[in-house]
Amino acid sequence: MGSFDKFSHIEATPPYPHQHIEALPRCGQGDGFVLHVTCYTLHVLYSSVWYDNRMIRRLSGTIVENSIGHIVLDVAGVGYLVHVSSETARQLSGKTSATVWTHLAVRETSMDLFGFSDEHELGLFELLISVSGIGPRSALAILSLASADLLRRAIAQSDLGYLTKVSGIGKKTAEKIILELKDKIGLSGDVGEELHGDSDVVEVLKSLGYSHNEARDAVKKISPDVSGTSDRIKEALKVLGGQK
Repeated sequence: MGSFDKFSHIEATPPYPHQHIEALPRCGQGDGFVLHVTCYTLHVLYSSVWYDNRMIRRLSGTIVENSIGHIVLDVAGVGYLVHVSSETARQLSGKTSATVWTHLAVRETSMDLFGFSDEHELGLFELLISVSGIGPRSALAILSLASADLLRRAIAQSDLGYLTKVSGIGKKTAEKIILELKDKIGLSGDVGEELHGDSDVVEVLKSLGYSHNEARDAVKKISPDVSGTSDRIKEALKVLGGQK
């Protein structure tokens, strides 16, 4: 067997669109070891570009590590490092096992898993990364600023004030998110009352001497069952009081 004949049996069938196939060199055509290696390398590279981010869509296993920004999930003896939002990490705190819905992000130098407590949060994450200029880590950071439900409402309502004041998203980024996602969120009706109420809660807390970040973090910890601006202010003060 020649030095390159051992590569001639390789059949690479990556999931790239048909129109790209003709642009690739054909294995077995031409002479020389370099051509065969180059051909196979190109097939592998194209395979990595046209991947399916749903290949690992859900994981269930034992939590062996729960750190800031990520968990390590043992699934049948394999430990998966999964990046999670602060909300997902909070829900998993103290638990020994978990099921997370995942998105696989593949780049030239890395493969990262991002995990979420439910499909609802995962869906918003994937909408956010569809916005130009927002990558997976930025989207995860945004989901760590406010609940997925309130973020969806703010986007549907074009509530720039909520996104910048309560969620802490920069103004330009917030404007871009609203512009590109408002018609994709799919909410209807009056969804802005609670959002404006939380903006008022933040302002009241700031007037009492708390910083913007302290006020925003306290609002995030208020139970969704608490309604009405006055009651939410009281709950926020309890949260802040408990932190002292």
